[in-house]
Amino acid sequence: MSDRTTASELFQAAYEHRYTWDSNFPGYSADVRLQQGDETYTGKVRVNGDYTVEVSGVDDEQVQESIYTQLRDVITHRKRATFAQAHGKHEFDLGQTDGTGAVEILVKGDAMGSNYKIRGQEICQVSRVMGRMAFVINTKKSLDTGKGYVSSSYDAIFRNPETGDLLRKLEFEDTYEPVGDYHIMTRQVVHSLEGGERTTTEFDFSNVKLLEPAMV
Repeated sequence: MSDRTTASELFQAAYEHRYTWDSNFPGYSADVRLQQGDETYTGKVRVNGDYTVEVSGVDDEQVQESIYTQLRDVITHRKRATFAQAHGKHEFDLGQTDGTGAVEILVKGDAMGSNYKIRGQEICQVSRVMGRMAFVINTKKSLDTGKGYVSSSYDAIFRNPETGDLLRKLEFEDTYEPVGDYHIMTRQVVHSLEGGERTTTEFDFSNVKLLEPAMV
């Protein structure tokens, strides 16, 4: 019982140490520039106070959808939820401690078979199995915002869960800057390896402005 309590306490402390936006988050608007190889696209984005994402003004519909998906995935992690809301139905056990001092947290009751590693007060690894795909996300560097940490350098490795074959690898470099009372991502560089092909995609967000809170 003590191991379960300790595992739960370790994971909760790391979960609550993540940087998230508070309930007063008004949303923001920004100009976006995407560059991949010799191709460059520009447009505008709007993240609303309810975390919905809008992308407009991009000439290519597929590129616009790509910007939307990438930004939505990032924004999801800034949404605040209590530990009880997110993990109240799960049980946790301690696993192995690796050579870097990261402690494995084994989860019971999670439909996606999630497991984690905790180093200090940060979640440094997430592993999940989703149907015919298994993935592991490893955090290499993080930014201390003063109100919690946010991953700034990390990779995501996708494999066939049955054979272990590599399907895709993504490496991310994220830049956050303070805007008003919030840290907002202003740049993301994604290095992708898939089918032996390497690509680099850069997302730049400029002219970032918080939205005016809605009058009630």
